[in-house]
Formats: sequence, structure tokens, C-alpha cells
Amino acid sequence: MAGGEGTRLRPLTSNQPKPMVPIVGKPCMEHILDLLRRHGIEEVIVTLAFLPQAIRSYFGDGESIGVGIEYSVEEVPMGTAGSVRLASRRLDEPFLVISGDALCDFDLTALASFHRERQAAATIALKSVDNPLEFGIVVVDEDGRVERFLEKPSWGQVFSDTINTGVYVLDPEVLRHVPDDRPYDFSKDLFPLLLEMGRPLYGCSCDGYWQDIGNLDQYRQANIDALDGRVALQIDGIRLRGNIWIGEGVELDELEGVEGPAYIGNDCRISPQASIGAHTVLGANVTLRDQVRVARSIIDASTYVGRSTVIEGAIVGRACDIRSHVHVHERAAIGDEVVLGDESVVAPGVRIYPYKEVESGAHIRESLIWEARASTHLFGKNGVSGLVNVDLTPDTALRLAAALGTSLKRGARVVASRESPQACRMIAWSMVSGLIATGVHVADLRVLPAAVGRHLLRTRGLDAGFHVGVSQLDPEMVEIRFFEQPGIQMTSAFEKEIEKHFMRHELRRVAVSDIGTITNPVEATDAYAQDLLRNLDAASIRARRFRIGIDYGQSSAEFVLPLLLAPLGVEAIATSRTAPQPEPGRSELHESLGRLKRLVRAAGADLGAVFDRAAERLYLVDERGREIPVEKTLLLFLRLLGRKGRGGRVAVPVSVTEQAELVAAERGLELVRTPSAPAELMRVAASDGVVFAGAVGGGYIFPAFLPAYDAVASLCMLLELLAAAATPISELVAGIPRSLVRHRQLHCPWSVKGLVMRVLAEQLKGRELELIDGVKVRDERGWAQVSPDPDEPVLHVYAEGRTDELTSELEEELRGLVAAILAEQENEPKAQIST
Repeated sequence: MAGGEGTRLRPLTSNQPKPMVPIVGKPCMEHILDLLRRHGIEEVIVTLAFLPQAIRSYFGDGESIGVGIEYSVEEVPMGTAGSVRLASRRLDEPFLVISGDALCDFDLTALASFHRERQAAATIALKSVDNPLEFGIVVVDEDGRVERFLEKPSWGQVFSDTINTGVYVLDPEVLRHVPDDRPYDFSKDLFPLLLEMGRPLYGCSCDGYWQDIGNLDQYRQANIDALDGRVALQIDGIRLRGNIWIGEGVELDELEGVEGPAYIGNDCRISPQASIGAHTVLGANVTLRDQVRVARSIIDASTYVGRSTVIEGAIVGRACDIRSHVHVHERAAIGDEVVLGDESVVAPGVRIYPYKEVESGAHIRESLIWEARASTHLFGKNGVSGLVNVDLTPDTALRLAAALGTSLKRGARVVASRESPQACRMIAWSMVSGLIATGVHVADLRVLPAAVGRHLLRTRGLDAGFHVGVSQLDPEMVEIRFFEQPGIQMTSAFEKEIEKHFMRHELRRVAVSDIGTITNPVEATDAYAQDLLRNLDAASIRARRFRIGIDYGQSSAEFVLPLLLAPLGVEAIATSRTAPQPEPGRSELHESLGRLKRLVRAAGADLGAVFDRAAERLYLVDERGREIPVEKTLLLFLRLLGRKGRGGRVAVPVSVTEQAELVAAERGLELVRTPSAPAELMRVAASDGVVFAGAVGGGYIFPAFLPAYDAVASLCMLLELLAAAATPISELVAGIPRSLVRHRQLHCPWSVKGLVMRVLAEQLKGRELELIDGVKVRDERGWAQVSPDPDEPVLHVYAEGRTDELTSELEEELRGLVAAILAEQENEPKAQIST
């Protein structure tokens, strides 16, 4: 399989296909062909797509490396299985499928024997890796038979670290199930079909080395592992001093200036005054002049490095001209035929694409990829966030918006809203500029809650929306939240499409006549309020004549809520808008609740409500000025919904107390459990029959109006439910049982998250498990759950027992299992594969 484009490896793959990137002097694909030959495989069909001639011209018919090669070229993308089907005319016996751009030294003979012994239709080579997010998880039984697949999971779905490596042994007859009229993949389409059909589908765990060379870090690691001997490769040249490889025709006076492990390719010229540090790879014909220092770097063939230049921890392409006194820093990546002028500096993390010329003395600080926070993903659980003018700058926001616009059709419509701080205005304006540059029209609501934008998107049939706000945890952190029809948080598929365009810099720019328009729909707030009023029993609320206290929490809900409370006959008394800075150690929410408690008692209000900055989450105070815990507020909504006679389905995350089941059953409601991520809760809320969804964080959803968190709508709906109850809210809350759920966080390095989840699931095998979000185990004492955090190196541990003592027992038991797994990993030698 050699059709890979390798977009995340750019600039190395800007002008060559991914299988041709060099590993210690030879293309990755050549190492794979060496592996095939060592296991007696002499007939090879290579599937090609991106720049096929580059591979054909290098390998020819394969005679020079001892195998026979034929080629099959995809004219249009056909998927992994579809591309193999194109070559199926020669596949009349069991055959091996292997990637030309993933370095490995698996025992292919043993893999084939495993396939034959089990009379399998398909056998998948499996491997345990540190980070399974970019791969497909595979679960097998004791005999190796496949039980379950999960393609590219989120951290909440990770229940194993055993992944599909893309190495398969297949019987030809399985290709009969592959259609020839559309793209079709092995892992996403064919294997799930075979599993559903009951065909013998097996997974074989392989002990050897495997490394997907999907990005620059993985590429660098593969070269380091090759030098360290962690992967069995045929490295050309003479091996000296144990770990230094020297090719033919190398001009090198002595080895004193070379620190191993290192590789120096054929015909390199190394000045006596140059020094080569550990983990350096020099391709053929590289020249290092006097006083050059190279360490932990990969420099491809025919590159010239001038006097007194320093290259540390960088990747340099073919035929580059690097002049004197240049400094190339860590994690920089330079494409082919780049000229760096005298005394120029390339800052850490910068990528320079092929054929560029940098002037003498220039300092190249601008990174062409998202590198500011060393994040592998642009999106987190709350959209895109970053420190203002550090991680999230106006130019970054503009490019992000252009990536969103490129993901939409020309002429699409997007709604924008923001909070009031200047930083939000700056980022929002940059986003609007980026969108209209792609030919997308923007309805700019300016300072309004995100819910108004979501409502406009839903009712006007817009294509997407975004809201710029300040983080509740850090006032210097800005969050950009994205949403799509019907007003839900943007799906991961849409996010990945935006991320693809952002990373590649492939952004649509339209002609001047097609630049998008900007409108300011002033009627949006009134439309939102009127629509919400139509969803309420306004007469019953007016009859109750509520008096409530409000703390807007510096949100823009103050522009919306009065439009609703006046028609509902609700008297509202608000706290001061100019709130002082919170005391050290206290959050804005604590300060708001403190002010509101005093206000409710003084005003004799029926209840008090606090909004978060985004006006998405609602926090309550009863008529006695006591804070209502968020878990009781969630159960209160469930009780009141049932009392009002609103049957249907209600959705809550898996970590919510099991009291929710009891309350729902009492009130004739069907309760559905979802993963903890707000996006998943909103997705389920938008499905048929769901009348309410909520989580233990103040976020509540009434899908009949809007399938998203909305504190304004939640408060109005609560007033309707309380009006029907005709009972003080404190009495209603007093009848709700106390939740015994306990939540703890455990630090867990990213590199072992997947392994911890796999080992934990294995240790709990045989007990009652749920894998909706992480691993949840039940027994007669109650339940406990471990869930990986998607954004932090943290595992969340939840537990709820029948009593406080049983809760502690369950929590300590599960926390102890996780701690033991982590301790065992710390005591083991470092893993050979880093992903």
C-alpha cells in the first residue's frame, strides 16, 4: 500500500509520496520490501495514488532489490480495500497486505502461519501502542478471534490500546465483498462486514516493532529507533564502534568528531572541524563545512551546510543550501531545495516548504502549522481555546475561520456571536474576516449569548456558527465554540475537516466579486424570545407571580432575559453589574453565588439564578438563600418534568448518579445514558423523543426549543415547572435523595492512557462492564468508572455505592487498580515504540 500523500509530514511530502521519506538513508518502503524478501515473499504488487511516478522510477521492476514488482494505480480514490481489489487479478492465493509508509519488522512468517492454523478468512496484525486515538482499536478473545472494532476513538471510548496496524493476511475470496463503484476501506467497511457475517476474522498480536510515520515527530522517532537498534533493518554501510554506520566514499578524517549512534551516507564530506552528535542521520552526498555542529537531526541527500552552522533536533530535506553561521533550532522542518542565507535563524517548530529562499540575516519565527501549545489536535472538548495573543492570535483566528469557510460550500451562511471583553471582539472580528474571504456570508450578532446564535442557525437554516468567549477558569484564555445544525456542538467529523484545511494551509480565497457579506440581524433577540415564549405556559407562570434574584455572571444574558420575564409577569432583581474581582482562591461563580444568597434573603425572592459567562449553565439558590447542589438541580428537573406529565425520553451522562434512574422510573420517563462529553449529550438530545437532557455541571437542554445548553431557556422552563408544582423550591429539593457519587482525578501520562484502559478492561473481564465512556463496572455494591480526559493527562475516577462506605470502597478499589498499572509501567523499561 503506497498511495499515501502524508499531509501531516509536510514539508517532507510536499513533493514526494509518503512511502519515499528516508529512514537512515533509504525510503521507508524499501525497508518494507527488504522485510518481505527476508520472509520469502518475492512477488509484490504496489498500489499507487499520489505522485506514482516517484515510486515507479525509483524501484522499477524490483530486480535491483531482489523482488518482482508490479504496479496498480488508482485513478480515483477507492479506499484501502478498494485499491487492493483493483489489483485482485493476481491474487489467487492467501496474500499479505502491508503499508509502505509504516516502519516495522514483524515476523511475517509467523503471521501467515497463524492465519493458516486458524483457517481464517482475514488475519489482522495487532500491536499495543501508547496513544490509540489515531488508529482502530481491536478486541479479540483468548483464541485471537475478533470480537469488536472501534475506528479512531475519542479518549472517552478508549477501552484498549491494541490497535490495527494495517498489516493483514487475507484469503482472496474476501475481496468479493468489496464493491468496485465506490471507496471502501478494510477497517471501516470490510472487516465490520465480515464480523457481522460471522466469517473467521482473527487478530494476531505481534511482538516486533511498528511505527506509523504519520507526522514529523513519528518520523524523527523512527530514525532514532533505527539507530538505537530497536527495529531490525538492513542499514547500508560499515558499522564502526558498535553504533556508527559509514557509507562508501565518505570523506572523514577520524571518528573522534562523531558521537554515536549516527548514520553517514555514501560520499558525504565531513570537515575535520565539524562535529556530529548522537542520533544524527546524514543522507548521501551531504557536505558539512568547518565548525558545523549537527545533533539529533536528519539531513537528506545532497544538502550543503556552510561554516559555523548549528543544526539541532531538526529535519532538513534534499539538496538544501544552508550558508554560514545559520542556526536551525529544535523541531524545525525544512523541505527540499531550500536556501537559508548567511546568519539566518530558523526558530523552533518552524516548517519551511520546498524551493523557498530565506534572505541573509533573516529570523524565521512564524510557524506554518499549529505549534504554539505543542498540541496534536486543534480542537479540544470546548472547541478551540488558547491564551490571547500567545496561542490564539488574530492571524491564527483568521486562518481557523478560513478553514471553517473552506469546509463549507461557497455562499454558505454562518452566525457569529461573542462576549463583551475586548479580546473576544478582536478574535471574533478576525474570524469574520477569515470567513468572508472564503465566500461565506456572516450574520454577526455581536454581544449575545451563544444560544441566540444557535437558535438563529436552527430557525433560519444556517450552515454553522461560532461563539467567542472567555474561559471560566482563566480570564486570559479565549474559547471559540463551534456549532452546526440543529444548534448542537460541532461533531468530530466536521472538526476534523476544519483541522485538515487548517493544518494543510489549503484555504479557499474567492474573487473580489464573491467575497461574503456581513449582516447584523437585530431581530434575532426578539425572534429568540418570542419563540421561547411560544414554548412556555405563560399563563401559569404569570399566575404564580414569581419574584426572583438574578446574577448575570458578566454574561450577555442581560440583553435577553428581560424580554422574557416582563411578558411572564416575573419580577427580577439583579445584583450589581460591576462585580469586584474574586478574592484569592475563590472563583467568579463562588462570588456570584455569595452575592445572590444575600440578595434572595433580603428581597424575599422565590429563588435565585446565577449564569455563567456564556449564559449556558444555570446555578440555583432557594428562597432561604441556600445554594442548591447541581446534582440535586438535575434530579429536580426530572421530578418536575414527570409531575407536569411530560413523558418521553430524558438523557444524562453515564457518570450521573443512579438516583436519576429511580426518579425517571417514578415519573414515567425513559432514561438514556450518554458519554460525558457535551457534544455527545447534545447529539442524543437532538434525537426523536428526547424531552430533556442534563449534566451535573449546570447545563440543561430542552430539545423542543433548542438541543443545546441554554441558561435563559432553562430558567424559564424551570419557572413553568415550579408554577405547576405550587410548592416552595426548598421543599421540592428537600425530598430529593443525596447523591453519593464521588469524583477523583488521577494524573496519567498521555503515553500510557490507552494501555491503562486496556489492562483495566482485561482485569475487570468477567464482571458487568459498560464501555460507553471509558470503563464502568457494576456489582451489588454500586458502580465505579474510569474515563480518560480528552484534553489533559488525567484519568477521571467516579464511584457511587449504596452507602458512603461502599462508595469509598469502590472508589479506592478502582483507583488502586489504576495506580498499580501505572506503577508497573514506571518500573518497566521504556517501550520501544513511541506514537
